[in-house]
Amino acid sequence: MKVLFIGGTGIISSAVSKLAVKSGVELYHLNRGKSHRKIEDVKNIIGDIRNIKETKKVLKDEHFDVVVNWISFVPEHVYADIEIFSGITDQYIFISSASAYEKPISKLPITEETPLINPFWQYSRDKAECEQILLDAHKKSGFPVTIVRPSHTYDNTLIPTDWGYTILDRMIKGKKVIIPGDGTSLWVLTHNTDFAVGFLGLFGLKEALGEAFHITSDELLNWNQIYKLMADELGVELNAIHIPSDFIAKYYPEHGAGLLGDKSHSVIFDNSKIKKLVPEFQCKIPFSEGVKEIIAWYRNNPDWQVVDDEINKSVEDIIKAYNGL
Repeated sequence: MKVLFIGGTGIISSAVSKLAVKSGVELYHLNRGKSHRKIEDVKNIIGDIRNIKETKKVLKDEHFDVVVNWISFVPEHVYADIEIFSGITDQYIFISSASAYEKPISKLPITEETPLINPFWQYSRDKAECEQILLDAHKKSGFPVTIVRPSHTYDNTLIPTDWGYTILDRMIKGKKVIIPGDGTSLWVLTHNTDFAVGFLGLFGLKEALGEAFHITSDELLNWNQIYKLMADELGVELNAIHIPSDFIAKYYPEHGAGLLGDKSHSVIFDNSKIKKLVPEFQCKIPFSEGVKEIIAWYRNNPDWQVVDDEINKSVEDIIKAYNGL
């Protein structure tokens, strides 16, 4: 199988790349070649997918069984992809987002038929619009799209909060860390290697064309548990303060859209659709194991221990404002 990834070295795509190569896929990456993640046995094409003319020239006379664009976010991107890849691939996989599902969620568990209505986050609305453009192209011209909606998928470098390493540094120093709401909303964290099994299983399946799939773990944790697991692995006591999500969003708007539009809502995913088509998909890494990889990575890589003074100030300002100081 000959496969092209646009990108291919990100948190999710790197795991899929490694599994694809291991499985015997002839894998090409089209990207800028600047990532710290290096994938062995991948054929690299240096290029800029945003330059349509250049990309067409680079891919002239090529044909792929599967093309995956890992970095397509807005309608302009998918219109370009339809132009570039029509006729040169048997399957185009669009990476959408489970955050596009309706918020607030009216019914659990979430299935692929749950409406895509997110009034809080432009990122999610853009993904939903991209999906519709691609499905329209599938109906009108047979563009061979498959849609995949990851939820919160992580590797050893991704700390599962929007505050980055700064939150771990605060834990280590005994400072207060903010947990949105009362910390009891349910969340799903999926290890990238588990995701990769389900994703790779969709390659070349005609039954997947014109269809959407989310690929997530079935493990449910609340945010109190997630923060406690991080603190426990660091070997420190968790010093937490619970603050309503809308209050946080007011004082830290850049964090608020993703919070109100995604993380503050309980999620439970019904994965029966992907499991039916890809029976080998089974999540084997609970977050209690994944968190060990994360903490070990940061302990062993001092260059990644970056404390953001602006985030620290924002955390302190939010806590002071909430306490009326």
